[in-house]
Amino acid sequence: LCAQIQQVVCKKQADHSVVYNHFCDKKSKPKDKKRGCNSEPCSPSWGSGEWSECSRSCNGGLRTREVLCKRKISPTEEKVQDDGACTPPGPPLTEPCNNHTCPPEWLALNWSECNPSCGPGFRHRVLLCKRGESGGTLPESQCPKYGRPTTRVRCNLQRCPPPMWVAGPWGECSANCGLGQEMRSVQCLVHTGQPSNECPDLLRPAAMQQCKSKCDLSSLPMDIPEGDPEECKDVNTVAYCPLVLRFKFCSRPYFRQMCCKTCQGH
Repeated sequence: LCAQIQQVVCKKQADHSVVYNHFCDKKSKPKDKKRGCNSEPCSPSWGSGEWSECSRSCNGGLRTREVLCKRKISPTEEKVQDDGACTPPGPPLTEPCNNHTCPPEWLALNWSECNPSCGPGFRHRVLLCKRGESGGTLPESQCPKYGRPTTRVRCNLQRCPPPMWVAGPWGECSANCGLGQEMRSVQCLVHTGQPSNECPDLLRPAAMQQCKSKCDLSSLPMDIPEGDPEECKDVNTVAYCPLVLRFKFCSRPYFRQMCCKTCQGH
């Protein structure tokens, strides 16, 4: 719905030409006349909104907008209609934008884990020179030297655990019968498994200890070994005769015979 307004103006009586209003008497001025017009409903028409930002900064993107079919129901108010009420085709919903070629730029990949995993270390990342968001990789010389991202940063996740003594399994007993010794490896290692010399000596585990093997009496020699009975010597088949002396087994007849030379005088 619309309105027509008939304005009252000041005119000369001689030639009816329009002059400024102050030449006429204000008190006798009639009011402007107003009447309705175009009483028929307005036809619906297409209305479009503002364009969105371009989907890409270069190498060709798209921008979109909202397009609606509307009918004007007053000078200041519109009502949305079904799209079929408007004459096709409507305005485009999308259009290309930023079709210029992208300049070369740096692309930094994700940071690596901190290495080593404890104590002072570094994170690294790969840096590529690319042309635009989906372009191929270029030689680094084609990217600007200024603004080049860094590829290494310091990191420190936590303090490393101190070096510690690590003991291996015990070996076999040195004696096939009776008392002997068994040994194992003892190392001072850092958390990465590398050797260290910073472990406290007071906490060092024993690398050797006494052991005892069960004797098979059927295999023990019952007689003095062959040879000169006057000769006193250690029998070759008996190992660790010094241990027999150390642990005071020379008083036992068997060990005294097998380790005669070692036990002599004890």
